[in-house]
Amino acid sequence: MTEKEILSIAVKAADDKKAMDLVALKMEGISLIADYFLICHGNSDKQVQAIAREIKDQAEENDLLVKRMEGFDEARWILVDLGSVVAHIFHKDERGYYNLERLWGDAPQEDLSGVLQ
Repeated sequence: MTEKEILSIAVKAADDKKAMDLVALKMEGISLIADYFLICHGNSDKQVQAIAREIKDQAEENDLLVKRMEGFDEARWILVDLGSVVAHIFHKDERGYYNLERLWGDAPQEDLSGVLQ
């Protein structure tokens, strides 16, 4: 499965749980951690957890290994590591504080309009 297909699975799963302001940063050549960062947020602890759980469930249904999930209990910033794609699911209050989009400002954004139709 390609990195874009994995990203698409994660984006659709997050969108299914009404994740807000989905952004995908193409990290290839910028970070050794992953090829893509998916960044989004939820408006409550429960929604943040639901988004992370849906990404994990959809990944597993597509035979993808979820290498790690961190921060689930606190639900302020949950990281779901799918290998070449790392999903960052923030609580709305935390997203602006950490501002990963600005931190990785040199990373081009992937167009998600085709996935979110």
